[in-house]
Amino acid sequence: MNSSIINEVIEQMRVMPQHLQWQVLEFTRTLVNSQVHGILGQQLLRFAGTISLEDLNAIQDAIEYDCGKVDIDEW
Repeated sequence: MNSSIINEVIEQMRVMPQHLQWQVLEFTRTLVNSQVHGILGQQLLRFAGTISLEDLNAIQDAIEYDCGKVDIDEW
């Protein structure tokens, strides 16, 4: 356990209004009770290199094309 992190959190909370302190408390309770989902990256290494270069290029092109757009009227 890193006591410097705990001390820093305490110092930050000292200057917060009480309603924000309650939010921090609830958030930490949520984190303590949360469960990690998924699998370790080590287990995914067996899939390395299984996507063809052609498919990787198509994925990259789609990301660059679609993620570079902003629809101002969307909202």
